[in-house]
Amino acid sequence: MTDEIKALVEHRLRQSEETLQAARELLGTDHYRDSVNRGYYAMFYAGLALLASRTVGTSKHSGLLSLFGQYFVKTGEFPAETGRYLRQAFELRQECDYEDLVEATRQQSEEIVAHAEVFLAEAKRLWERLQGAAS
Repeated sequence: MTDEIKALVEHRLRQSEETLQAARELLGTDHYRDSVNRGYYAMFYAGLALLASRTVGTSKHSGLLSLFGQYFVKTGEFPAETGRYLRQAFELRQECDYEDLVEATRQQSEEIVAHAEVFLAEAKRLWERLQGAAS
C-alpha cells in the first residue's frame, strides 16, 4: 500500500471522527435531524476510508453501500450487523433530509450516534489489521 493511500485512509478516518463529534454535539443540543445527518456521514467517511485501502472509490452513496458490502461485509472482514448500521443510517438520513414533515426523534438520533461510534471503532480496528497484514 502506498504512502498516499495510507494518508488518504487516515485523513478520512479523522474526518469521520470529527463528524461523529459534531453528531454528538448536535444530539446534545436537541438538533436530532442534523445529528442523524452527521452520524450517517461519520459512517460514510469511515466507509470511504476503508474502500480507499483497497484503492476503490465512489462519490455516490449507493456506490458506497454496495462496494462496502462487497469488499468488507461479504468477505467477513467487517461484521455484518455493524455493516447494516450504514444502510439504516443512510435510509433515516434520506427520510429526514428529503421528505416533508419527517423529523428524527431523540431515540433515533441516539441510536444513529451509538451505531456510528461502533462503526467507526470497527473501521479503525480493521484499518489496524490491514496495516499489520501489509507489513
